[in-house]
Amino acid sequence: MEAQVASWDEERAERSVAVLKAVADPSRYRLLWALSERELPVSSLAELIEAHVAATSQHLAKLRAAGLVTSRREGTRIFYRASGPKVRALLESAVLATDEAVAAADAESAHVVEAAALRERSAPARVARARRPATEH
Repeated sequence: MEAQVASWDEERAERSVAVLKAVADPSRYRLLWALSERELPVSSLAELIEAHVAATSQHLAKLRAAGLVTSRREGTRIFYRASGPKVRALLESAVLATDEAVAAADAESAHVVEAAALRERSAPARVARARRPATEH
């Protein structure tokens, strides 16, 4: 039984990593964000990310392969949409995780500055010594 669970976890982890890799591009993240709100044609998506339609289609193919978007054809136009509400939840989770990481980094930075200031205040004052005038030889 343990071998089955470990195998299942490994497969699930690989699928999860594939999803995260698909989202790990700023253009694809922006595409997904827009598609989580409404269905859009490729041409509108290309304008959104300021890219050629061909490059946008490649991004969409990666998102489709990861199961994050679905498409439908209407005449010669192809429309895309997020595959479900969990896609938006994934994007929002990334935003929240980023906010937490930034807050933690800010707190750590403030702690380092505070510790340095405390060390400076508690360090014994240095006595300035007067310099001797230089003598000519």
